[in-house]
Amino acid sequence: MSARIARGGPTRGRSKSRTSGRGASRGHGTRKPKKQGLLESFGISPGWARRLGNWALAGMTLSVIVAAILAFRLPQLAGIALGEGVGGAGFTLRRVEITGAQRVSRLAIYNVAFDQDSMAMPLVDLTATRARLMQFGWIREARVSRRLPDTLVIDIIERQPVAIWQNQRQLSLIDSDGVVLAPVQVAAMPDLPLVIGADANRHIGGLGALLEAAPRLRPQIAGAAWVGRRRWDIHFQSGETLSLPEGNEEARRAITRFAMMDQQNPLLGQNFARIDMRDPRRTYVRISREPGAIVPVLAPPDPGQVPQDLARTI
Repeated sequence: MSARIARGGPTRGRSKSRTSGRGASRGHGTRKPKKQGLLESFGISPGWARRLGNWALAGMTLSVIVAAILAFRLPQLAGIALGEGVGGAGFTLRRVEITGAQRVSRLAIYNVAFDQDSMAMPLVDLTATRARLMQFGWIREARVSRRLPDTLVIDIIERQPVAIWQNQRQLSLIDSDGVVLAPVQVAAMPDLPLVIGADANRHIGGLGALLEAAPRLRPQIAGAAWVGRRRWDIHFQSGETLSLPEGNEEARRAITRFAMMDQQNPLLGQNFARIDMRDPRRTYVRISREPGAIVPVLAPPDPGQVPQDLARTI
């Protein structure tokens, strides 16, 4: 009895240890390693990875909410509702005050001013009102402002006509920028110089600068023709035509020289038809009593000197 127990004791102990060993080895073999996330693979701890994920989700949710608000124009609608409420409290457009308008139709300005989507003063569109006013040819500049509680103030700066432009048998007033202001009737032409030719209006500024080089001649000028879209012919009230060369600087030198020559020995009013100064070395004159005759004038002396008696050289 005691011998069996002694033999069986170790046997049972060995059997338990084998069983526990097999169970331990089986359990160790079935445990799977935990996979790392994308952020964890970059060395970010699991706690921070969860935080970043939550922040990204919150950002996406906020973006969707903002997009929905903009899609339904909720801020604009709220602003319109607020503006209408202010208008209902008495801040409504009722008066328009216009200053500086002499040639522009005041009725046309009133029509533009009162053409609003809403008459509530906060909702009056100043930018759109100014843009519509700037479409009038006579208006150089327009300033539009509110004066609470109920007045729109419009300050107009008008363009000033400087010449009459003749193109394709039509007469139009133009300003110093060449902007067409209004048609002109032959029976009611104002006392302004006449410029002739295609695109002559676009070069009126250059003509003005050219005439500033010879201010003494300006009162005697009746008009000018833009010839070949490249140069000017100046027409004088006494009937002469002065042909200037191409180029701003060349034309300025030519008209300055002509003014000096005319001051020394008058050329205007001497029965000449055309004075051609396109050649910088020589001046040609056509005499009206001999149609078609071109008489060469002796080359002028050194630059800056004026012939003593030009009349004797022709």
